[in-house]
Amino acid sequence: MNLVLVGIIGILILLLILFFLGMPVGFAMAVVGFCGFCYVVSFKAALSMVGADLWFTFSKYGLTVIPLFVFMGYLAFNAGIAERLYNAAYKWMGHWPGGLAIATIGADELFAAICGSNTATAATMGAVALPQMEKYNYDTRLSSGTVVTGGTLGTVMPPSVVIIVIGLQTEQSIARLFLGGILPALLLGILFVLTILIICRFNPEFGPRGPKTTFKEKIKSLPGVIEAVAIFILVIGGLFVGLFTPTEAGAVGVFCTFIVTIVTRRLTWNGLINSIKETLKISCMVFVLVTGAIIFGRFLAVTRITFIVADFAAALPVSPYVILAFILLIYLIGGCVMDALGFLVLTIPIFFPLGIALGFDPVWYSIVLTMVTTLGAITPPVGVNIYVVKALAPEIEIGTIFKSVSFFLTACIVSIIIIIIFPQIVLFIPGMLH
Repeated sequence: MNLVLVGIIGILILLLILFFLGMPVGFAMAVVGFCGFCYVVSFKAALSMVGADLWFTFSKYGLTVIPLFVFMGYLAFNAGIAERLYNAAYKWMGHWPGGLAIATIGADELFAAICGSNTATAATMGAVALPQMEKYNYDTRLSSGTVVTGGTLGTVMPPSVVIIVIGLQTEQSIARLFLGGILPALLLGILFVLTILIICRFNPEFGPRGPKTTFKEKIKSLPGVIEAVAIFILVIGGLFVGLFTPTEAGAVGVFCTFIVTIVTRRLTWNGLINSIKETLKISCMVFVLVTGAIIFGRFLAVTRITFIVADFAAALPVSPYVILAFILLIYLIGGCVMDALGFLVLTIPIFFPLGIALGFDPVWYSIVLTMVTTLGAITPPVGVNIYVVKALAPEIEIGTIFKSVSFFLTACIVSIIIIIIFPQIVLFIPGMLH
């Protein structure tokens, strides 16, 4: 049988069957990849490939970057750092139209800088912000939409787990990818704030102004911001100047976050245990995805389907950006019907070589894929952030939360378009490394 046909059968038939049977993405990729490699080469070669490639990948010291940054985020989550960030943002911006929603986005941005998980960001800020917005009679469409979409900043702002996975899978510098994600995350946050201001300009009842605070109260709230900013600057700044490797930066981040939790006496014993449990759970999930991606990627390599697709697309008489738009549309649709990170890991072996063949900068292309992946966390029916908010606020109808996301989808799409038009937004800070 033709090798390309074998690859197509593996992707479009066997994988889909396993997905519909409920098999997790990582296991499905591993099963299809192993069986396909056995068919194309041999059973003995497949066993040798699995043993050698998995050992080569998981024996790398740098892979510890995943649990370190995840642990840092959950320490901050369980120590109440997000609550102090929200309090500070509320003191400074709560009296604006839609001020509580804007404060939520501001706190999301700061918390994402030490978290790296969209669900943890949404859950943390939702628990803090939703009761406050209900207290001041915010429309549930604005309050729920703000929390759902604000959580996506944890996917783009370093230390993002999604960026780490892309870096590992494509063998890129995680430090450069982290630095490339800073300005896009800030841009996305600004567009969310503008969206809230526009909504409240035409519908003032959606976000009533909160009470004004004195300048003294504003200043007193700043220590909650300073500790988060200091951790971010130390970790990302250390990467930027070459003081740390990404793994060392993760270790320093965990240590500094732990010291802050001890000094502020906010981390309980149960909080520490929960942080360890959640870190193990998330890290194992990511490692299973990486394992499946390695095996599946080797299968695609021996069928040569990735190279054929890349050569075919590069030879098409159309602009590379037309093909890019098609790729992003696939990611948008795929993120709607399955776990966004799983879909990303599944498709990177196909679409990353295609992007490089089209002449796109790998750092810029990775950040664009990261940003379109964020949409999978907020688009029905699989948008995980939507169900996080539903769990936090059972009284809000799920249909209302779905509708609330539509307010902010435009901002997400506009941010991607701006980054495509102005790639230096991504490349400026990584370029300074040289």
